[in-house]
Amino acid sequence: MGKRGRPLLYALVVTMCLALSAQPTEAQESLWEKRNDAGTEAYQQGKYAEAEKMWAAALTEAEKFGAQDTRLASSLNNLADCYRQQGKYAEAEPLYERALAIREKVLGPEHPDVAQTLNNLAELYRAQGKYVEGEPLCKRALAIREKVLGPEHPDVAQTLNDLAELYGIQAKYAEAEPLCKRGLAIREKVLGAEHPDVATSLNNLGLLYSDQGKYAEAEPLYQRALAITKKARGAAHPDVATSLNNLGELYYDQGRFVKAEPFHKLALAIREKALGPEHPDVAESLNNLAVLYEAEGRPAEAEPLYKRALAIAEKAVGPEHQHVATGLNNLAGLYCAQGKHTEAEPLYRRAVAIYEKALGPEHPTVATCLENYADLLRKMNRSEEAEKLEARAKAIRAKQAQETPAR
Repeated sequence: MGKRGRPLLYALVVTMCLALSAQPTEAQESLWEKRNDAGTEAYQQGKYAEAEKMWAAALTEAEKFGAQDTRLASSLNNLADCYRQQGKYAEAEPLYERALAIREKVLGPEHPDVAQTLNNLAELYRAQGKYVEGEPLCKRALAIREKVLGPEHPDVAQTLNDLAELYGIQAKYAEAEPLCKRGLAIREKVLGAEHPDVATSLNNLGLLYSDQGKYAEAEPLYQRALAITKKARGAAHPDVATSLNNLGELYYDQGRFVKAEPFHKLALAIREKALGPEHPDVAESLNNLAVLYEAEGRPAEAEPLYKRALAIAEKAVGPEHQHVATGLNNLAGLYCAQGKHTEAEPLYRRAVAIYEKALGPEHPTVATCLENYADLLRKMNRSEEAEKLEARAKAIRAKQAQETPAR
């Protein structure tokens, strides 16, 4: 049912280029910096609504510096990042495109800041399931960074990681694995074996192995990432919770529910304390713990967690974000298993609509949700409606198979 989302770790990169293409007053520049910094701080804390407000205000100030000022590009890029995190994809895309155009014109097509915006735009496309559009942007960013910064620069490792994620989502594991490994090797050599970014790469490679069912390979990577992060950032840091969450998911996937539970509970506790009770990562932990409880036959404990996760997602990223659709799908699945068909149906219907809008009507996730909805309709003796949904899902799967090269 596609219940468990496990985002990769990424470090926030906010470029503050100060090349002057206009002559602002000191007061204007100071106000821009103040609002930009405030937005960055809020973003890092997961306070996206506050970050959006600050970065929008910074953008207003940056517009005064001139249409080709690099600070304007930075503000456009930052606000687009904030929109992307909130699922406001339509608002994010033109800002990224404008930032990219400014940076290409002012800094040149091979500047590292151009690569940064290319990376971000690729992430936007990935979030929308537009993998074909995202891949060339990642490849171009990688080429720029390798040429300008050298093949062993940490920014090269970041782009390798991004491209690996893109391939991993498409189950192109043969392409993804060497990119992950190369990114990890770069970070170990340049940053040292115990740097937090090394832990990020270890987590990401572990996820790649987990998705292939290579649990024996994934577990030591997760454990090493956890040890590095605890030492570097302290036991109560949100990045520690990410490693705990990944280990919990690993044990869940192996059917080791008793071992998985304390990892998920500790991850949830850390995230609630460090990030606040309404952060999207808290919703992720709630969802994963609920999935575990449901698998253990504990629906009464799972239901309130699903509901709380859904409420957090709706507030944090908006009612039409794909994370909300995932929450709706999960809660509907619980109700369906309990025979609460009338409660489940509107949730599936809304989930399908959100997925179609957020990801496009031919995305594989849409097919999965359609299949879940069709299964419910059959249980309600509405076979004719179920067949129509199944036919749509089958068409999506067939088109996906045609567009995916044989391996």
